[in-house]
Amino acid sequence: MRGREMERHFWMVCITHMFVEVYFLTQVALIPVFIREFQLNLFEASFVATVPSFVQLLTNIPTGYLADRIDTNHILFMSMVAEAASALAISQTNNFWMLVLGVSVMRVSSPLYHITGLSHISRIVKQEKISRSMGFHNALGSFGSAIGLISLALFLSTTGWRWIYIFWSVPILIWGFVLLRSSQLKISRTSKEEKGVTLKRLPLVFSSGFLIFLVAIGLREVGNTGTATFMTTYLVEMRELSEATASLVFGLGPFMGIVGSLGGGYLGEKVGAKKALDIAMFGCIASLSVLATSAQIHLLTFVYLLYAYFSNSVWSPMNTIVADLTPVTERGLSFSVYFFSEGLIVSITPTIAAAVIGLSDIWHIFPFSIIFLTIGLVTLQPVSSPKEPTAQVRD
Repeated sequence: MRGREMERHFWMVCITHMFVEVYFLTQVALIPVFIREFQLNLFEASFVATVPSFVQLLTNIPTGYLADRIDTNHILFMSMVAEAASALAISQTNNFWMLVLGVSVMRVSSPLYHITGLSHISRIVKQEKISRSMGFHNALGSFGSAIGLISLALFLSTTGWRWIYIFWSVPILIWGFVLLRSSQLKISRTSKEEKGVTLKRLPLVFSSGFLIFLVAIGLREVGNTGTATFMTTYLVEMRELSEATASLVFGLGPFMGIVGSLGGGYLGEKVGAKKALDIAMFGCIASLSVLATSAQIHLLTFVYLLYAYFSNSVWSPMNTIVADLTPVTERGLSFSVYFFSEGLIVSITPTIAAAVIGLSDIWHIFPFSIIFLTIGLVTLQPVSSPKEPTAQVRD
């Protein structure tokens, strides 16, 4: 594949990532609003995070199968349609459980995109450039999350939260049709020969290194999800910020995430994906420890941005390690297993964290997250991230 053609493929996938992430954090940022508008307690409100995550979990494995067999543009088109249609439905609902249903349908767009998009990138990019490429890819995702949260803060201060779902659904749907008509992503990625060896190579997906990696990342995800889900609730209830201000502070995190994603990609290229992930996870633990004791809003915001940097810098090394540890012929399945295990944790953590908070107070989300991040970092240590010549990809 020629350089310019590869770049066009790459940036079309990255722009799709931006649109997929626009609504990623709006649901958790809106939890204080949902509690007030639908008269919920914190445990009930947590279902807006757990139920959609469980639906996303069930979508991962079939998507991995499709990602190895169907043209990229068709699956990405389905992702955009699911996101846009569910956003319009959410904007019109007055029932909490219909809201949960709408968010659940929206979350289907995530595995449809991520497994397909990341598999595609891992196939078209040379092995030595994967870490940097994943950095750019994740930066576009962080940018999407950032503009989603910033626009949410603006709509909360003016027309109301429902308008963010109406506003972004239009360009998302338009981009979906651009993808559908694009010849750039119409690639047959699994030949008959590759299909024939799929079962023979399947045990390579579940190597001991990859399994340990999945456990470590699952523990990390418990800590990260606990903090992310209830950060705006903490700012509103404990720090007495307005809902719009809390969303604005929370929305600054993905902007820092853009820098973190790029930094994680470049660091992984310089020192290796495994060492870059170690540094990022340690940075999360250290900054979260300081955040737990920060009272002044300016200091709290600064430390939160530092935490956002490190928590977003993990994605490039993690995606690179998945590509390093798994066979190229089963890359779609490998990413689906990775996202399935991660999604399993994401689907149950908010409810567990809400139960812990219910027994004490919302501040305890910090030690809860720190403990799991630390255990995850320790568990990760036996994992190595080889760069084997056989893992290199050519189309």
